[in-house]
Amino acid sequence: MTNTLIPTSADPKEKNSEHSSDAMSVSNDVESNSSIDSRRNKAQSETSDSPSVDSVPAPASAEEDPWAIVELVDNSEKWEDMSTKAKVIRVVTNVSKILAAIGLLYFFICSLDLLSSAFRLISGKTAGTIFQQSELMQNPVVGLMIGILVTVLVQSSSTSTSIIVSMVGAGVLTVAMAIPIIMGANIGTSVTNTIVSFTQIGNKNEFRRAFAGATVHDMFNWLTVIVLFIVEVVCQPIFGVGYLEWLSGVIVNGVNTSSGEGEIKILTVVTDPFVDLIIQLDSKVLKGWANDDPRYENASLIQQCGGNVTDPIPCDGEFLFEDTGMEDWAVGLILLAISLIILCSCLIFLVKILNSMMQGHIANVIKRVINAKIPYVPWLTGYIALAVGAGMTFIVQSSSVFTSALTPLVGIGVISLERVYPLTLGSNIGTTTTALLAALAASPDALHDTLQISLVHLCFNVTGILLFYPIPFMRFPIPMAKFLGNETAKYRWFAILYLVGMFFFLPAIVLGLSIAGTIALLVVGVPVLIVLIAIAVIKILQRKWPFLLPSVMRDWKWLPVGCRSLEPYDRQFAKCACCNKFRQGEDSKENNTTSSVVLVESESSTDLNQTT
Repeated sequence: MTNTLIPTSADPKEKNSEHSSDAMSVSNDVESNSSIDSRRNKAQSETSDSPSVDSVPAPASAEEDPWAIVELVDNSEKWEDMSTKAKVIRVVTNVSKILAAIGLLYFFICSLDLLSSAFRLISGKTAGTIFQQSELMQNPVVGLMIGILVTVLVQSSSTSTSIIVSMVGAGVLTVAMAIPIIMGANIGTSVTNTIVSFTQIGNKNEFRRAFAGATVHDMFNWLTVIVLFIVEVVCQPIFGVGYLEWLSGVIVNGVNTSSGEGEIKILTVVTDPFVDLIIQLDSKVLKGWANDDPRYENASLIQQCGGNVTDPIPCDGEFLFEDTGMEDWAVGLILLAISLIILCSCLIFLVKILNSMMQGHIANVIKRVINAKIPYVPWLTGYIALAVGAGMTFIVQSSSVFTSALTPLVGIGVISLERVYPLTLGSNIGTTTTALLAALAASPDALHDTLQISLVHLCFNVTGILLFYPIPFMRFPIPMAKFLGNETAKYRWFAILYLVGMFFFLPAIVLGLSIAGTIALLVVGVPVLIVLIAIAVIKILQRKWPFLLPSVMRDWKWLPVGCRSLEPYDRQFAKCACCNKFRQGEDSKENNTTSSVVLVESESSTDLNQTT
């Protein structure tokens, strides 16, 4: 037995002599090696099944499929083997972790509220006055870009859609003019969870999954907007009415439009006590700016205690930025720093707590439940996830809060990207309730239009789900998000480029070209669109039917390196001292991980040889 093990670890001379042996010897060696392999596999399986040996996940499998659900290993002592004191300590520790996680989640949600207030104060009157440009709103492209920019500024699609609904009710905007803005608001709201994913940038695979989990929301919104915006623009001159305007009109005509005042507050009842200690905003001022009300010309967004300019109602107690004498933008910058510090700190500690809790048998049960499929009808699981996402978003009254809470869970590998996708789509449905409630608060004569534009928001999301979810082949946002996740895992700077480009530069450039005129937009936009379509067609042909392409076009090597790879740009970024230091730190971590895995494998092989 010992002699048959020697050739597997022998030096080259022994291997050469072995190759020169006769056929019978070779066959015997093959049989011996196969028996050794079977014993080794058996021993490895027994070792992995043994509870007393720490199991280490193989890095090869993680490299092959970084999107797989992370295997969580339980190295802790079994409950029945613990002493009474150890059991008490474990219970107290776990309860403390749960309470700490709930507390951190509470302050994380509060930080999102503070972040939204900060952006509103920084943008000031800009977000309101943008809506006053009724001439610009006649251009649907301008309306789309304004919807994106304003929602990014106020950090809430609920706020921007509520403003749009109030403007439709006031007659400032028509339903047709407001539809592109509603579309843009859907894109702008996904910036929050993209920002949240940056808190896991220190770990390559966690950031890969977290960024993909965040951008799957972006990709769905962009694809839905591209399809429905084209449909709306094409149908308008042909039929005299766009698809969303027609569908929402049909629905609202069959509804008894009786006005009602009301607002559902669930999560804000819990978070407002903390947020109101720091900042209180006058919500009527932003709507007054949007409706060009002269009473609000010089009003401040910060609530004026003891009586505001337009509404002498005192504040709910004192708050930190009460009567500071500073401008709104200055308070906004300070508040932005405070909110980002709270947000990042809460997420970092929350992820650490979740990582410590997500271990062992309980964690695997949680993972199986979250990512499980219903027996016999697995296709129904996704639709239940849609309903859960819609219900949870209705409770928290914010899709940003719900999707941002999911992002770190995707990053640590508890929820798969395929499962977070329907949850995200459901959150898009749940967030439409805010606009519906705002519409019901309108006056009776304006209720028809306000209810119609709020239903446009609902019809937009439902149509997008019907396009990109029921048929598995059509779930394009998932592979697109995985592509972005892989790119950001290799090039961290690409994530910042994506965030700034997609939510700030691209909308601003298109908005500027649209204001310059249709000709300017077509001259720049049409060539870019043709190039993007050509790239998509060539990519599909390369994967599916490469024989239809010339041999030189069956890969991208015919293009300059800078046009087909981010590597040249990455080398330039590597020259930056901070980027180079970050890369060296990660390389050392990977080397340490590799060496530890090699050590474990060598120890396992030594034990196996001794056993054999």
